[in-house]
Amino acid sequence: MTSVAVLGTGIMGAGMARSLLREGIDTTVWNRSPEKAKPLADDGARVAATAAEAVAGADVVVTMLFDVEPVLSVMADAVGSWPEGAVWMQASTVGVEGTRRVEAFAAEHGIDVLDAPVLGTKAPAENGKLVILASGPAALQDRVQPAFDAMGARTQWVSGTLGDASKLKLAVNAWIGAMVNGTAQSVALARGLGLDAQRFLDAISGQAVDSPYVQLKGKAMLDGDYTPSFELDGVIKDTALIRDAMTEAGTDPTLADAIADRLAAASAAGHGEDDMAAVVHAYRT
Repeated sequence: MTSVAVLGTGIMGAGMARSLLREGIDTTVWNRSPEKAKPLADDGARVAATAAEAVAGADVVVTMLFDVEPVLSVMADAVGSWPEGAVWMQASTVGVEGTRRVEAFAAEHGIDVLDAPVLGTKAPAENGKLVILASGPAALQDRVQPAFDAMGARTQWVSGTLGDASKLKLAVNAWIGAMVNGTAQSVALARGLGLDAQRFLDAISGQAVDSPYVQLKGKAMLDGDYTPSFELDGVIKDTALIRDAMTEAGTDPTLADAIADRLAAASAAGHGEDDMAAVVHAYRT
């Protein structure tokens, strides 16, 4: 039976751990702030005191942390206890250059690694409905698939080149940022013109331009419910990674720069730890 260690039990890591446990997978969890990991004991997880303790005996090690610096710092702590044959599933969104650093670390320490960021936020993580984007050696697929199947509704194997999954994740997140900001702009415009902004969501409902995500985030904006599924400051971090990737790719960054500006304005207004839907406040004059 596959044994999994989850390093990082924030919104996403905790949900992924619960999905693993629900499928009967032996799961150990660790978080730098222990109070975020302890509740998972009630779900059947073993809570480790250190990252090194967490990875000992694991077949798959998942890192789900904010950025590349904490990923590499935690792995440096864990590497001395790394089990022979374990596969590192690097699921954090760390960008193009960050993934190169992950690859170099793994090569230096003789660790098998897959680049495997995920699509989805809190509810999909909790319900095992994430989409896992994976790239890296095909020979590792069978060793990680039981864990992937527990955490995700499907796995998209992008290529055998480590880093391609993270590139695709940035392309997807660029679209998500544009969609949420576009929704915020239209909600704010409708309100500014004296309309009930629900009329905007009703008008696009069921049309080709509609999507469940627009309705979800639009409703949050109308209700003022910013319970975080994806914190706004996390979107700021990802948008910076997208901007860096655009520089490398030779892609015009005008839209990404505008999105970053509005996200920064909402964060400066005190919404950094709120859900990304709170960016609507940056579109109100």
